[in-house]
Amino acid sequence: MVRTALSAAEARRVALAAQGFGRPRTDPVPTRAVSSGAARLGLLQIDSVNVFERSHYLPLFARLGAYDKGALDRLTLTQRSPWIEYWAHEAAFVPRDDLRLFRWRMDAYRERDATNPTRVAGVERTARVRDELLAVLAAEGPMPASAVEHESNVRRGPWWGWSDVKQGLEQLFRWGDVVSAGRSGFERVYALPDQVLPAGYFATAPDRADAVRELVRRSARAIGVGTRADLADHHRLRADDTAAAVADLQDAGELVPVTVEGWRDRAWMHVDARVPRRVDADAVLSPFDPVVWFRPRAERLFGFHYRIEIYTPAPKRVFGYYVLPVLQDEALVGRVDLKNDRQRGVLHVRTAWHEPGARIDAERLAALLRRTAAWQGLGDVEVTDRGSAARDVAAALGVRAIDPGAEPVD
Repeated sequence: MVRTALSAAEARRVALAAQGFGRPRTDPVPTRAVSSGAARLGLLQIDSVNVFERSHYLPLFARLGAYDKGALDRLTLTQRSPWIEYWAHEAAFVPRDDLRLFRWRMDAYRERDATNPTRVAGVERTARVRDELLAVLAAEGPMPASAVEHESNVRRGPWWGWSDVKQGLEQLFRWGDVVSAGRSGFERVYALPDQVLPAGYFATAPDRADAVRELVRRSARAIGVGTRADLADHHRLRADDTAAAVADLQDAGELVPVTVEGWRDRAWMHVDARVPRRVDADAVLSPFDPVVWFRPRAERLFGFHYRIEIYTPAPKRVFGYYVLPVLQDEALVGRVDLKNDRQRGVLHVRTAWHEPGARIDAERLAALLRRTAAWQGLGDVEVTDRGSAARDVAAALGVRAIDPGAEPVD
């Protein structure tokens, strides 16, 4: 039976089920589950912050449990990996065959960089460098920016500034003149397209309308149910492009318009989306997990107001530096600020908070934190007495909460 209305609870369950939560787990996690779990998500957002764990590893841990990170590395980090990088949401890994779906975006970036007054000067300044970079890659093969930088292109400005080499490579990467060839350490390796892609790969790329329609189709399958804004955000699409694609997919019967209790805007559900009776889940979510990366959707689905505080000065932070939402079954019930203290072999819970109107099941979270520490190769879990749930979590772990004034120095 085709559903035309969902309760708020049903919408949450549809969204979580579409994201792979509530499925049976196996221990150990088979390699095929890593591949199929990644395929279900469709993209993995990349972020350089490594205070706990790099973000692209966390969504699969949240859904599968303690999988072998090496299996994901083989999917994403080598020159011939079946997944490749591009600006799909933010910087993200996507299946290699999907890169052609972003050819129109590459062309749009090229046009923007050639016409936007704030970008033209930078593009013109690096023109000669780009020519040199293409020649170097053609002669020497794929390499990271650090391998081609030289003294005449020293970094300029403050510490976050990019050299002309890095800026030139990023321009070429946006336009598709170079592509990703995996990573060295965690530095992107750049290559000419024909060095890592089949000959004529982009010649088969769909036009903008067809590509956007396919991306919206994939977004709908990945999120289960969502507004037009939700569908657009998944691949960072324009509202007008998304509206046209949604209309086409609705006409084709792939998207079903639905009303959702408490949602102001119209929504659509993928025709194959399940409406489970319950979802059993225990997870801490990356700030860049698809369940929470579009903050208006997280508020609409879960009543969860979430802002990452990495860039907030320490005295002004409310919840902590690298705060992960705590998912228990169908609700976001709290948040924890985690740090992987590799030198001491400890998973440090720097803050732990109950959500207003909800409470973390501390025993369940403690068990999850122990599994998380083991997955990270750490021996112990410690908790600083900061946050409304800190003492509950410490008690469930059987440890004494550390006085904030005596916590380990970062």
